[in-house]
Amino acid sequence: MPVHKVTKILSEISKFFRKSDSETAMFTIMDVIKSTKMNEQTLFGRRSRCNSKYSLLQVFQLLLVCPCFMIRNPFGIYGSPLGGKLGCRKDVFYDFLNDGRTDWRKLMYHLVCQLWTKVRVRSDHKCEDTCLMIDDTDFPKTGRRMENIGRVHSHQEHHSILGFKALFLGITDGISQMLLDFAILGEKGRKGNYGMSQKELSRRYSKQRDEDTAIQTRLEEYSMSKIDLAIEMIRRAIKHRICFRYVLADSWFTCAKIVRFIRSRHIKCDYIGMIKVGEEGKTKYRFERKDLTAPAIIRKLNKRGEKKYSRKLRCWYMSADVVFADTTVRIFFIRRSKRGPWSGVLTTDLALGFFQTYKIYSRRWSLEVIFKESKGLLGLGECQSANFAAQVASTSLVALQYNILSLVKRFMDYETIGELFRQAWKDSHELTISERIWQAILELVAAITKVFSISDEEVLDAVVNESEELAHICELYQCKMAS
Repeated sequence: MPVHKVTKILSEISKFFRKSDSETAMFTIMDVIKSTKMNEQTLFGRRSRCNSKYSLLQVFQLLLVCPCFMIRNPFGIYGSPLGGKLGCRKDVFYDFLNDGRTDWRKLMYHLVCQLWTKVRVRSDHKCEDTCLMIDDTDFPKTGRRMENIGRVHSHQEHHSILGFKALFLGITDGISQMLLDFAILGEKGRKGNYGMSQKELSRRYSKQRDEDTAIQTRLEEYSMSKIDLAIEMIRRAIKHRICFRYVLADSWFTCAKIVRFIRSRHIKCDYIGMIKVGEEGKTKYRFERKDLTAPAIIRKLNKRGEKKYSRKLRCWYMSADVVFADTTVRIFFIRRSKRGPWSGVLTTDLALGFFQTYKIYSRRWSLEVIFKESKGLLGLGECQSANFAAQVASTSLVALQYNILSLVKRFMDYETIGELFRQAWKDSHELTISERIWQAILELVAAITKVFSISDEEVLDAVVNESEELAHICELYQCKMAS
């Protein structure tokens, strides 16, 4: 190979290593992970065995950084550049994920509260703009022998699919968003068999577990209603002192039970959610001393000529104050065109106007963005393990990975999470290439010492002292190996 080409490669590697740690995505991600307080007793409720090559905390931290090396699951660690440094098989990571004793909900809140505190102390954060978001997403699966596997209705595919439903609770301040909590659910269906035949149900994976293990709580949540789980998630967020002003959700969660719960909290918070509007709408609201459905209220407002046009949002709208769930609420009816269908947004905050309500509610779509980015970049819902504990563990890891990336994005001012993710992968990829080149240099030195019958220390000393770039790479490589 010509000498000038080698010099160019080494020069590029030298530039990479000479960058300040704060200027690279990979180092910033590592700094965020190292800045969080972690210990095994707090996170896992137990300590590692004395004969373990890697502690529980080390395995957990390795799984957190796997996506930065383009590793989507523990199987991908084997044969990867990261796996070559570890000296262990994938079973170490699968055993960790399959352990039902780990309380992943407690672990998540312990770390997310620390990450969100870093957002709260920033000058551009406003507590009055903080919102909780509730929504569910599909976890399609391919294996029919997974624990608790069943068929669920997909609103995206408009038919039933094999897999799970995952209900998430997120938080946003209008700039950054994070995942706080989640639950993995199934749908019993009309026959109560989760859309599976008796033969398929009998073949599903099952495991005997102690009643006091953390995974038992997750198994009990599997058949609970989304409304009850959403209320429990909000209650846990309040218990962990998560400050928020509004709760945002779509029409599935807008019901009397949710509204009563939000209004009964001792902290000042309000609910903003879509409502179902259609000719067959059955939910009734107390409007002008009459119980009317949403279509009936729309017809009444139309006759009065209360329809207005918003140039800013380019839509028609009307508003009505009604009584719902023993609470006075305000409903905004929205239509994009003169003949289009009406949609409705309900808010318990009567001080909000139409534009403010619409602007705040639009933040709920950031949770949809989280789903899209987490599935595309981090492999959310792609775990194919038969053990339900592994499904919970992998989802928790993806949620934490996204939260870390979201925080780094806030610090480093990246435009998108995808851009940050690609930069982190680029950093780790360049680091891997530089290590391979260093190994090639060592092999070249070994060949020179064999031909000229001199010691390798003499050759290395001469080469490194003559080249500033090589000396810098040698120093950093040795420090990396020592760490």
